[in-house]
Amino acid sequence: MLIVMLTDRQCKILKLIVEKYIKDPIPVGSKVISKILNCSSATVRNEMSALEEAGLLEKTHTSSGRVPSESGYRYYVDHLMEPKKMTGEDMLKLQTVFHNQQLALSDVIMKSLQVISDMTNYTTVVLGSTSHENLLKQIEVIPYDEVSMIVIIVTDRGHVEHKNIRLQDVAMEDVKKTVNLINNLIVGTPIDEVSAKLEYEVKPIIGKYVKQHEQLYNAFYHVFSDFTNQEVNVVGKNKFLSQPEFSNVDKIRTVFNKLDSPELLRSIEEDNDNNIKVYIGSESNIDDDVTVIKTRFKNGNQEGTLAIIGPKRMEYDRVVSMLEYMRENIER
Repeated sequence: MLIVMLTDRQCKILKLIVEKYIKDPIPVGSKVISKILNCSSATVRNEMSALEEAGLLEKTHTSSGRVPSESGYRYYVDHLMEPKKMTGEDMLKLQTVFHNQQLALSDVIMKSLQVISDMTNYTTVVLGSTSHENLLKQIEVIPYDEVSMIVIIVTDRGHVEHKNIRLQDVAMEDVKKTVNLINNLIVGTPIDEVSAKLEYEVKPIIGKYVKQHEQLYNAFYHVFSDFTNQEVNVVGKNKFLSQPEFSNVDKIRTVFNKLDSPELLRSIEEDNDNNIKVYIGSESNIDDDVTVIKTRFKNGNQEGTLAIIGPKRMEYDRVVSMLEYMRENIER
């Protein structure tokens, strides 16, 4: 953890530079700061040099101005950022979603994340929130060669997933028997409980009906396990394209590949702390120019993680307020 003792004036200068650079990604010069603080440019330059020596500011090669370093953003978030009340317009847009009694909780979460993505121009993510609401409606199997077939899972909410499986020396008749058994015993079960029900209700009896029962049971068990673990929804990934830090094709490709990785996104969910957490730059595990801000939520037996992902030059105070508002309304 960075421990730096700053004077009041240095704190004011760092805060001004961070907030100005967030609004407009142009290095901030001493003249701009000196006018706001009503002191000489020389004084501000000396203080900016001290902040640079402390590792909180960086000097770009294209300008005499300074930009916040990763440590500078961290110091700002931990010590200088002030709580920002949501604007009436932002709150009204989210209230419209939360007050819609026709929507299930999972739909409320997805629609509110879409609203936040549109308002902030950042990417939003929800992990692990909807499996309690999705009940298994049916499964179907479509063979496409001697050993490969597609398993189609349909939920009562119209959600459809498909998974390819390979079975060696298994008769299609046995596959049909397994599908019928699952449909008869497990339809109506919440998706996140299907794997347990397969183990305790299907596994003990499948051998009575099917010859290659171990191979078939394992194949379907893995299908449902994967489906349950796929609860990662990303909204507004293309918002990164409008951020100047991501104009480089290779850089945006790297970020998109990370956002397409369920394993990496699920790692956002790891801790169970309900406080809002901010991961800046290299802490994000996505890119040195990316920040992830996240929080956990719980509503009855449903819980998950909300995250907003954007440039390191993010409106931290606004995003924190939005996440707090979302969490409070979801839990209420």
